[in-house]
This record gives sequence, C-alpha cells and structure tokens, in this order.
Amino acid sequence: MATEIEQQAMRRALEAARATSRTLPNPRVGCVLLDAGGLELGVGAHEGAGSPHAEVRALEAAHEAGHDVRGATAVVTLEPCDHTGRTGPCTRALLEAGVARVVHGQSDPDPAAAGGAGTLAAHGVDVEGGVLAEEAEALNVEWTHAVVTGRPFVTWKYAATLDGLSAAPDGSSKWITSAEARRDVQRFRAEADAIMAGTGAVLSDDPRLSVRSEDDLPLPYALQPLRVVVGETTIPSYYRVFDRVAPTLLIQSRDPEVVLERLVQDGIRHVWLEGGPRLAGAFWNAGLIDRVIGYIAPAMLGSGRAALEGEATTLADMRPLEITDLTTVGPDIRIVAIPGRAPREEMP
Repeated sequence: MATEIEQQAMRRALEAARATSRTLPNPRVGCVLLDAGGLELGVGAHEGAGSPHAEVRALEAAHEAGHDVRGATAVVTLEPCDHTGRTGPCTRALLEAGVARVVHGQSDPDPAAAGGAGTLAAHGVDVEGGVLAEEAEALNVEWTHAVVTGRPFVTWKYAATLDGLSAAPDGSSKWITSAEARRDVQRFRAEADAIMAGTGAVLSDDPRLSVRSEDDLPLPYALQPLRVVVGETTIPSYYRVFDRVAPTLLIQSRDPEVVLERLVQDGIRHVWLEGGPRLAGAFWNAGLIDRVIGYIAPAMLGSGRAALEGEATTLADMRPLEITDLTTVGPDIRIVAIPGRAPREEMP
C-alpha cells in the first residue's frame, strides 16, 4: 500500500501535470522521484507531443541536481508507457535508471501504450497502481474518452440570457455576457485542441475562433487549437477565421458523426464547440455532447433566438444535466454540467 509520503508525492505530480499548457493529443502526466527515505529527487511533467515524457523529465531533473536515482521510487500520475512512438518507452528509461519502485495513478487505457506496469514488474520493479486514481483520471477526462470511445470529447459552450436566449430578434449577440466571462472562455479554449463553429455562426459573427491572452493578444501559432468550420455554405476568404493566427479546417458536412470521424483521424481529442444553435442542436440530438459550459447573463430579452435548436417535442425528450460546477464570473453565472440520458431513452 502506498505510503503517506508517496501519496503526497502523487499530489505534487498532479500539480506538476496541471501546470502544463495543452498537451493534447497526448495526456497530461506528472512524475516525482523519491529516494529510499522519501526525499524528493526530481519533478517532471510532459509538455506535449514529441517532448520528453514526465518520467524522463523527472530523471533529467534529478541528474541535473546531482542525485543518484538507483533504488528510487517513481510516482507517476499515469501508468508508464510501454511503446515507442516519437519518444522511447518510459519503462525502458525507468529500468535503465535503476528505479526500484513505481507508484502510478491511472492505468493507461491506450492499448498501444498500455502494459507498462506488467513490463516493470517482470523486470523486478515493485509496482503499485490506483493511487489517487480518481484525481489522476480527472486530469485527462477528455483524452481518456477519446482513447476509449474512438471519437473526440465534445464540450459545448454557449452564452445566453436568463431566459435562455443567445441572440436578439435582429440576430445581434455581441455581447450578451461580460468581458470577464469572455476572458474565462479563453482559458477553457486553450485546453482544447480544436475550436468548432458552423458556417452560419461564422458568417453572422465573423469570430476569430482563436485563443487570446489577458491582453487580448493571440497566443503563438504553435499553441493555437485547430479552427474547424462545419457546413456547406461558402465562407469568403477575408473572414477572420482564415487569418494567419491559427490553422483552419473546413468540413463540408452537416453530419456530426462524419465531422468527428474526420477530426479523430487528425488526432483531435477534445473539441470545443461554439455557435451557433443549429450546429449545437445537431450534436445534441445525436447524443455527441459530453460536457456543457453555459455562461448565463443576469438579463432578459423576452424574444429572440434560443441557445439550442433541438428536436424535442415533449417533456419525455428533456435530457437532464448533472451540474459539476456552479460559479460567478464577473456579473455572470458559469454552469458546467454533464448531459444525462432523456427519460425516454431509459425506458426498456
């Protein structure tokens, strides 16, 4: 059973992983190395595809500090990988370093990379898994979902008035929510690897669909999620979605399954879905929205366009939401929720 020191090290590994920028399509991973007495030798975190994994970073940090890692314990948020991709397997790095014990949180759900615990154990390493597993799994909800289901995780974000309207009768929608809410959205956008909108929303609002800093400056191109525009309507080349700030992909289809299939082929794990209500409705009706983030302004319109265009005809079509977070952002309310199944879907 993991010691209290090892559990504390796991919490530090989780913090190190959370502090990284977007690592998708790879998972966030943190690692802490301990000596036999529980002294911290090195900390590492994975920073994105092609960069060293967390275990290697921690070993490098320990060596740079002049520590001998032979006989050490590696505390890792995710089971060490056992395959060669753009980098070598972490199991090999740990074995070559002489690590004697490995404590990990989440088991690797990726068949291509799993098996690291077994390989380490077969070479005489003491292995314990499932330590703070719930927290470790929460670190990579979107990545895990994509690996297990074979399709990207979809987060739908919308902004609406208290009476559920996202645009006035004349089509105007800027700005329903506050500047604080819009800055908050940028933080969430940066955690996805694709930002998607329909052609209707692009034509009406001319959005950037990119991530900007607190100073309203675009993040570097390499840190920008892929911009995805879905629909069959032509978008003029002078629209901002085609600027050089971020890459843009056009998908001429209205079928959500086709769209997600194309994106998973491009390695996309987490889609941030914005505007408009018709595209969101198509994904909602298909049961392909995995998280809802709504920003609710303390205001009423009375008439206008609803935030979602679904196909419900009776209360039996109403789909419940499990609220996982409720907070104020400036004058607005931010609701984070997970969709459940409609009562009709639960009938035998």
